[in-house]
Amino acid sequence: MGEYLHQQGYTCLGVRLAGHATRPEDMIRSRYTDWIASVEDSYHLLRGVSDTIFLMGLSMGGVLSLLMSTRLEVKGVVALSTLSRLPTDYPIWLLQLVSLVMRYRPKTKETPGSGWFDKSAYKDHVSYMKNPVRSVVELKKLIIEFHKALSKVNVPVLLMHSKDDTYVLPENMEHIYAGLINAQDKTKLYITGSGHVLPRDAARQQVFQSASEFIHRIESSKESF
Repeated sequence: MGEYLHQQGYTCLGVRLAGHATRPEDMIRSRYTDWIASVEDSYHLLRGVSDTIFLMGLSMGGVLSLLMSTRLEVKGVVALSTLSRLPTDYPIWLLQLVSLVMRYRPKTKETPGSGWFDKSAYKDHVSYMKNPVRSVVELKKLIIEFHKALSKVNVPVLLMHSKDDTYVLPENMEHIYAGLINAQDKTKLYITGSGHVLPRDAARQQVFQSASEFIHRIESSKESF
């Protein structure tokens, strides 16, 4: 997605959040404040080359993008397959207790890759095959902060979610859309023929183009004033 947007003339920076793309053990040591700090560090790095910044994120990255739009100066947000709540909303104290005796849980009960429409893209996809239970605690804390901030989001927002997403159900987008009570401009777009990982699955070109058109529209509207 970053490569596509770069070809459209945009400067892009992909953020590797703390504890991601290394080992699950590194995820266990990460806290939700570390993920926030990863976004802040990358934002300030990007500010060195551009004054106009949009935040984009997938899944938990969408949560971070919307949350951080209330703390950083950005022009808009594109949130993909974003969750508004955990599938089973256990209290934090219970999750912390469980994490002491169960370090990891499978990501899904389904066969890995079964939710993907583009099987060849899944073969090249890098992802942890299990979720650290301790990290679910941190995700729960992040979601709480996210809900506190949702009504404060006042920049344009594009939400995209696949109707075929079985990992984070599409109803999550409806909850987020309803909570964006002060967004200047909010759009929800349903995608079909794709699983949870929208920027890599079969409908990725539609996702790329929609994100590009959103940025261009927001930038054009500001230039007209």
